[in-house]
Amino acid sequence: MRKLLSALILAGTATTAAAGGYVAPVVEPAPVVVQKSSSSSSIWIPIAILVLIGLAVSHHGDKGEY
Repeated sequence: MRKLLSALILAGTATTAAAGGYVAPVVEPAPVVVQKSSSSSSIWIPIAILVLIGLAVSHHGDKGEY
């Protein structure tokens, strides 16, 4: 009886110890939050540059005669 009990305990611990294999941990990437800038504020800079270029070109040929 003693041998049978120790054989069962040994068999039970051996099967649970070798039941699985090595499982690599799965690392999920962190979510990236992208904030969208409003297009209404960023459009004013190119418009202002175009207006300034237009004013500079229009006054380039002007000799100050109004």
